[in-house]
Amino acid sequence: MLGRLFGQGGRGLEIPDEAWSALSSALAPVARYPAGDRDRLRHLAGRFLADKTIEGAGGLEITLPMQWFIATQACIPILNLDLDLYDGWYAVVVYPGEFHVSSEFVDEAGVVHESTRSLVGESWDRGPVILSWEHTLEGAGDPWGGSNVVIHEFAHKLDMLNGTANGMPPLHRDMDRSLWTAVFSAAFEEFGLRLDTGAPLPCDEYAGESPGEFFAVLSEVFFMRPEAIQAFYPQVYRLLGTYYRQDPAATESG
Repeated sequence: MLGRLFGQGGRGLEIPDEAWSALSSALAPVARYPAGDRDRLRHLAGRFLADKTIEGAGGLEITLPMQWFIATQACIPILNLDLDLYDGWYAVVVYPGEFHVSSEFVDEAGVVHESTRSLVGESWDRGPVILSWEHTLEGAGDPWGGSNVVIHEFAHKLDMLNGTANGMPPLHRDMDRSLWTAVFSAAFEEFGLRLDTGAPLPCDEYAGESPGEFFAVLSEVFFMRPEAIQAFYPQVYRLLGTYYRQDPAATESG
């Protein structure tokens, strides 16, 4: 199905009918939406592309079908929210595969250490979203795996609206901040115990890196494999549903 999409040409920002049909079939979160929601998502992806640039790096040439593919997934978390939540930055940068980020830190003795990390995605506060095209394809093409690097990085973008990716995005007025903190803190602690004991996990172990990564990874799974979050962390599922204003498990079974 993805082959149908990437065989498409096209001009302009509106996703053509045949390409949209391929996207709707290939992407699990999109396939489960009713027709009206799919139409709104298609329009939202076009608005996203009118506002952002999607640029290749490391020799990768970006085609229009690649832009449609990324924009559609970027808009899944905000389908029932607002595109304005992505204001203040303008570029998505896409590498062919993993990219390398160098950093340095000073230890307690004052010695400077340099390190290089290989990443498949990164979000900068008030800056670009950076993606690996290989992993963008891999996650979207395997709905049972629950991973989706695009949704993951855009969940970080929403989280950063409070200033840092700490697992606490700006909540809606009708949401209880103390309840969010209690539920996510308890789930994050329980997830850590699962890692320590080798117990089954509902998602990639990277969720245990920090509360911010826990939110982003569980957001991926919420849209890709909602039944996994429901089974392991039903209170987290309900809060994510209230925040994103979506109920993918109900849509999937309906």
